[in-house]
Amino acid sequence: MADIQIVQEHNLSPERARAAAQQVADKVAAEFGMQWRWEGDVLRFERSGVEGALTLGEQRAALQIRLGLLMSAFRPAIEAKVTDKMRRVFAA
Repeated sequence: MADIQIVQEHNLSPERARAAAQQVADKVAAEFGMQWRWEGDVLRFERSGVEGALTLGEQRAALQIRLGLLMSAFRPAIEAKVTDKMRRVFAA
């Protein structure tokens, strides 16, 4: 299995951080066909071969993605797209 971990600092209010996280979830769901759900301040998502969580903190968002064997071949592309999206939506 391949893991992707991305931490993005932010200066957003809790409400704006949650809205930013929702943008990331919507983008990931649309591109990779994932299902997601909120559990408090943690956004969990999954599909066959992929699972992960985006945890919101006061000044940072931490994303962890676990890729299965077949999806690990796409790790560089997935990591690049998600990193870029997080950088853009969590920018002040």
